[in-house]
Amino acid sequence: MRKVDWLLVLVPLFVTWGLDRITKIWAQGLVGLDFFGPFGFVLHHNHGAMLGLFSSTPPVIRVVSLATGGAFLLFFFVITQYLLPIKSLMLRAGMSILLGGILGNVTDRIIYGYVIDFLLIGTPANSTPAFNVADALQWVGYGMLATALMREGEILWPSGNVRKTAWINPRFQLRYCFMLLAVGLGFAAIAGVFSYTFLRVTIIEFGGFHPQILSNYLTPFVIAFSAVALAFSAALFAIGRVLSGRIAGPLYAFERYLDDVVAGRNRRFQLRAGDEFKNLEQLAARLAAELNKARPQVPVEQERSNGTDG
Repeated sequence: MRKVDWLLVLVPLFVTWGLDRITKIWAQGLVGLDFFGPFGFVLHHNHGAMLGLFSSTPPVIRVVSLATGGAFLLFFFVITQYLLPIKSLMLRAGMSILLGGILGNVTDRIIYGYVIDFLLIGTPANSTPAFNVADALQWVGYGMLATALMREGEILWPSGNVRKTAWINPRFQLRYCFMLLAVGLGFAAIAGVFSYTFLRVTIIEFGGFHPQILSNYLTPFVIAFSAVALAFSAALFAIGRVLSGRIAGPLYAFERYLDDVVAGRNRRFQLRAGDEFKNLEQLAARLAAELNKARPQVPVEQERSNGTDG
């Protein structure tokens, strides 16, 4: 994509995050409950996730896990933007708005340990749970994603496309995926040992050796870290599936092209968007041109004679 296209994709992320921060700073000055028509304003501290979910879980699991989840989604966003084989500004901008809203709430959680909600819809007697601008804009992002997928789903997953239904070269691709998986698990093991040891020594240093306190902190840490590590490793395996397909796919397509050329079936060789080895298209064109030159030329008189006899 062009630089201006990337600008159109990334600006909504920062605008969404900025609007959310500005409105939350304003909302911290709210006192009591006020309604203006169907819209109400009240300051509420949400210690859970969306609409207060998980608010009853221990703080260590809740804050650390949900904040880390935001970082994981940022990683997933960058990888997905890179791997998308089509331009689709609506799809990409929708992802940006969605991520901007999520990061707005993650920022609250990192700074305050809770999310600032202040918007209501309804009446003083019957209204929705409190939410914020980030929550509202996330639904805009969802809508843009759904619209883009309905409009351009056939481009993303063409019907009859062998690469979406099968592994092109299972032996190579599985080896590639497991290599990425091993790297991810290895990094998770190193980070886990370091983090666990650092946390345990810090707790003992400041609070003394108390098995119950250590268990209250270390057990949720191990659970949360294991979940994040497994999710990250699964994402690496899926990324390996896509990247290895972009390598194996062009080689598979070129092999089929050569089979057709040998059998005398001339056709154009073209790779999919995002495939590696784009130089194979130029190589195939040169090969076709050389084969055309090498074919025996039929004299014009013989062609006319064949045409008259026919």
